[in-house]
Amino acid sequence: MDIIKDRLTKLRASMKCDAVILASGIASRYMTDFDFSDGYVLITADDAYLLTDFRYIEAAKKAVCTEYKVLMFEGSRASQISSILAEAHVTALGYEDRALTCSHLEGLKRDFPLLRFEPVGTIIDDMREYKDETELARIEAAQRIAEAALEYTLGHITRGMTEREVALELEYQMRKRGSEGVAFDTIAVSGTASALPHGVPRDVKLEQGFLTLDFGAVVGGYRSDMTRTVVVGSVTPEMKKVYDTVLAAQSAALEAIECGKTGVEIDKIARDIIDNAGYKGCFGHGLGHGVGLEIHEGPRVSKAGEKKLAPGHVVTVEPGIYLEGKFGVRIEDMVALREDGAVNLTRAPKELIII
Repeated sequence: MDIIKDRLTKLRASMKCDAVILASGIASRYMTDFDFSDGYVLITADDAYLLTDFRYIEAAKKAVCTEYKVLMFEGSRASQISSILAEAHVTALGYEDRALTCSHLEGLKRDFPLLRFEPVGTIIDDMREYKDETELARIEAAQRIAEAALEYTLGHITRGMTEREVALELEYQMRKRGSEGVAFDTIAVSGTASALPHGVPRDVKLEQGFLTLDFGAVVGGYRSDMTRTVVVGSVTPEMKKVYDTVLAAQSAALEAIECGKTGVEIDKIARDIIDNAGYKGCFGHGLGHGVGLEIHEGPRVSKAGEKKLAPGHVVTVEPGIYLEGKFGVRIEDMVALREDGAVNLTRAPKELIII
């Protein structure tokens, strides 16, 4: 595939060593577009290898593009890799210092005592920030699944359900529609628990008040992320004011987001609206984050987001207000930055729904 060839070219251009060995699932999947949990990806100046065991070898040979030589481990893994490294005249080997455990690294050093090990830092993470059309298509497909699951679930929630049952219904509906799993632990919290940004669904019946639903689907390894807040029962004037404030903050940020602006700038737009409405200190997290093979990636859209947004970035926009002991509201969409502007990937309605 041209995409994988392009990624190999970019990695080699950034390498400051003779070869790179990858062991983490995320980096390996990104560089090969193949999901496996035991083995290595080895990339030299001229060749690329996927080495795995009997469980994955047949699938790998069918799925991995011809840029890679797919090999099954036979006998000593260390001796097999050593032969490849020796043939390529590798003396300096790059490793994933941000992902590899200390014990794994020490094991590699014992297996290859003559090599010099060099950390590759954020090389692959930096590449993963910028999504190509294939990645965008998968993220969008995951988002459509999540939205269909939400529409169904909202039509079938009863006040006698528990938070856990609502979360499980969302997850079942996503899986039923083709999701490979959940993008992260589903949040479905009601009443006073909605004031917890990362609350855990409880085995209690839905409380009166706000019900926050934060969830996502997975397609081809790529994740979606969205949040909608609905109401169980009736709406008080205070609840309406909080909801409208969060929606206004999100709308302003969505209107302003574009290539060339930093995450700090976009975060400030939403944060100022919330602060000026009398809720300063009630929006304690960043406005957003990148989404891809992981649910939290670069770039950051927050007070710490100094990087300028650029074509290929996919980020969330998720302001919230959380009133301790009372309730909370969060509304979240995903946005793709393109050459011709920002595109909101989220189509789910945002009018306040009462169950």
